[in-house]
Amino acid sequence: MTQARIVQKSKNALQSGRYGTGQWVLEYNPVDAQRPDPLMGWAGSADTRRQLNLKFATLEAAKAYADKNGISYTVIPAAPKVLKLQAYADNFR
Repeated sequence: MTQARIVQKSKNALQSGRYGTGQWVLEYNPVDAQRPDPLMGWAGSADTRRQLNLKFATLEAAKAYADKNGISYTVIPAAPKVLKLQAYADNFR
């Protein structure tokens, strides 16, 4: 049975907006280990599913797709955002 993980994407540190942060992504777990190419030295594998990322609007849609296609999955929610509230004057104390 194929194994995958369903991950909720969080905001990237390099982006200022929140576009695409609530999406759920189904990523397949790697089956084969990567090995270096003898000619170029690049890392490669015969497993093409590691390039496939399926995006869903809700967790239920991602679970339904996995159940329909016989994919076992683990759900990994996004880490909670920790806000450090402080005033501008705290920089000068």
